[in-house]
Amino acid sequence: MIEVLKQRQSQVIETDVSTGAVSVACGKASLAGSVSQRACVFCGSRVVLYPISDALHVVHGPVGCAAYTWDIRGALSSGPQLHRNSFSTDLQEIDVIFGGEKKLERILLALIERHRPKAAFVYSTCIVGLIGDDVAMICRKVAEAADIPILPVHSEGFKGTKKDGYRAACEAVYQLIGTGDTSSVTPHSINILGDFNLAGETWIIRDYYQRMGIEVVSCITGDARVDDIRRAHGAKLNLVQCSGSMTALAQMMQRDHAIPFKRVSYFGVEDMSEALYEAARAFPDEPSIMERAQEIVREEVAAIYPEIVRYRALLEGRKAAIYVGGAFKAISLVRALRLLGMKSVLVGSQTGNEEDYAILQELCDPGTVIVDDSNPLELAKFCLEKDVDLFIGGVKERPIAYKLGIGFCDHNHERKEPLAGFVGMVNFAREVHASVSSPVWKLVPRRNVKTAPSIEMARAS
Repeated sequence: MIEVLKQRQSQVIETDVSTGAVSVACGKASLAGSVSQRACVFCGSRVVLYPISDALHVVHGPVGCAAYTWDIRGALSSGPQLHRNSFSTDLQEIDVIFGGEKKLERILLALIERHRPKAAFVYSTCIVGLIGDDVAMICRKVAEAADIPILPVHSEGFKGTKKDGYRAACEAVYQLIGTGDTSSVTPHSINILGDFNLAGETWIIRDYYQRMGIEVVSCITGDARVDDIRRAHGAKLNLVQCSGSMTALAQMMQRDHAIPFKRVSYFGVEDMSEALYEAARAFPDEPSIMERAQEIVREEVAAIYPEIVRYRALLEGRKAAIYVGGAFKAISLVRALRLLGMKSVLVGSQTGNEEDYAILQELCDPGTVIVDDSNPLELAKFCLEKDVDLFIGGVKERPIAYKLGIGFCDHNHERKEPLAGFVGMVNFAREVHASVSSPVWKLVPRRNVKTAPSIEMARAS
């Protein structure tokens, strides 16, 4: 193991079968000076609510905050594109001195008149928390004048971690739930929580459930509509994909509307199959739903299996590092990489909890480094120490991988190709192979890189 900052040593472990499971410290504020890969509270709330496509999203703060989170997700919409705009009150020095409440009110009224949204979310930033603007009061005032929901998001960046931003987003969107008519909702219905329709993944997942005979009432927040969210309380089950961002919302709906929830993942063959079965088991009164789920799994796996086998032959024995937002996603990635014959030697997350890290310890091979809330120096040194061939992460991890001469796979906000679902597993395998086998790594002096054989060579043989 490499040396890490003393105060962070409890957040980094190396799996060891002889010692058994070891508790990983998590849920802590980032250590000052550690240059955490985490984002702020405001960013956490913004990435969760951003895909609600027929709502207005207004950042109350300096324009840099809005620019930082503009179009931050590759979330697609099948209709309205209002979410693709980034609106800001652009607070200046004079607003800091005299307050920005009147400015916020004017801007909200003007934007609502121009764009006619179904609702509006107003995000508080650090400066708003410092000067004390009463954003909730302004939201109530404008909501009364415009006759649409204006929802304050209490997301001052300095008051916690990215995970606190997730909760702020859940509390804001929850104000919509329970305000719509549920008379048309069918007895076999679900909400998909925590999928954000990156590269159209929500559409893939929704289609599976519809083929099973299950109604998807709403997806919060991928390709979301305000009216669908209003009637989400009519669903009989919540399936939580991104547990870090949406468990709080699922718990609120269970508390107030008696809707049970299950954690699922749509990444990898094993977890995607289980997500369908988990939904089917919730409706034992209709056995045909489980039968259709089994049929879908058989058909989809049969269609992709030859490609998976081909890529496995090319990637067998390669080593991967994983650092993503939520640890539940990391668990799915470890399983997906194992299906491709690859070994995960570094696994970390920004917002994992003790349960997630316990599962990872049980799942990963001995010697795997498991890390919570890492920083660039740690990640770089672990990658060098473990001699990895591939780094799976997000936009902030990409430079680390490329500077080290390591192949990179984007599994975060910005990707343009779906990696969820059965078809997503093939896309994932293709991207992993293309990254690992790129001839550019032959030019990297760090180590004697042995690139994976090309897919054309494998087909020829």
